Amino acid sequence: MKRLGILLVTIALIVGMEGCIFGPSSQNLEIRTWYDLDDIRNNLSGHYILMNDLDSTTAGYDELASPTANEGEGWQPIIGAGGDPPFTGIFDGQGYEIRDLFINLPGKGYVGLFSVVGEEGRIGNIGVVNADVTSTAYIGGLVGVNGGTVSNSYSTGSLTGVSVVGGLVGQNDGTVSNSYSTGDVTSDSVAGGLMGGNTGTVSNSYSTGNLTCDSWVGGLTAVNSGTVSNSYSTGSVTGNDHVGGLMGANSGTVSNSYSTGSVTGNDHVGGLVGYSEGTAGDSFWDTETSGQATSAGGTGKTTAEMQDSTTFSGAAWNIIAVANPGTRNLTYIWNIVNGVTYPFLSWES
Repeated sequence: MKRLGILLVTIALIVGMEGCIFGPSSQNLEIRTWYDLDDIRNNLSGHYILMNDLDSTTAGYDELASPTANEGEGWQPIIGAGGDPPFTGIFDGQGYEIRDLFINLPGKGYVGLFSVVGEEGRIGNIGVVNADVTSTAYIGGLVGVNGGTVSNSYSTGSLTGVSVVGGLVGQNDGTVSNSYSTGDVTSDSVAGGLMGGNTGTVSNSYSTGNLTCDSWVGGLTAVNSGTVSNSYSTGSVTGNDHVGGLMGANSGTVSNSYSTGSVTGNDHVGGLVGYSEGTAGDSFWDTETSGQATSAGGTGKTTAEMQDSTTFSGAAWNIIAVANPGTRNLTYIWNIVNGVTYPFLSWES
């Protein structure tokens, strides 16, 4: 069992994201089975804590979340396709995982474990692992559309849709922090490794999944009009137009971020950003691994330069060199092993 555990709790306290969101409460409702999870839709403002992993052997899986559940549709997102009303409660995964989630809802949108999270909603400390999600628009492994707070969470698996698809969140209008996705994403338009679109705030997060999309595609997010900081992407990005290693199009603010994945496209293609009307300060891409010498934002560096702490400390990153990839200095946002690794977030396992 993979646990985020004490490490993420420690980091959450350091960055000040979690202390007042998840904590002991006499109102906590315990989730132990898929039946319990499904029952959240009957009280969307409740405070929930996951007490164990949920997978294909857990009670309720066959009826609620398997490929044969609901006449082949699988899991019905909370609150369901359309997301009206949204989830406005608290969901604390306590470091456990929800595994083997299957969703097949072609023709529908607002799809994920949760459909829509409202401004008051808080989701954290949860992993959605080995998800298989297919739908039309606003698709994420964890949340279809987030207007609240997602933190200390991750997703793996594969996601397929027509528009606005992200590994963790389809569309972010709220806050995402200390989170990641390794899932591969396929879409006709607007696809990102972590999220499809962002108008909110993203920080201390990353994605490693591979992206295939015709237009508006980025390793971290396809389209950004919000704020992205201290984040990175490493997956390959393949598209036709508005294609970027970190993001396909940026009209917002990007800072202290980077990308290393290969980037392939035809129009408005960039190593870091494909098209920009915004800013990408103190951000970088690897010109060798990306195969791109230009970008609509950021600064291109060789692989050797991308694995040298002075590249980033010279740009005022909060970074320190550590002895080996298994060492962490939690007092800094970024760690790096000179000559061996790219920068990595100190909270990473």
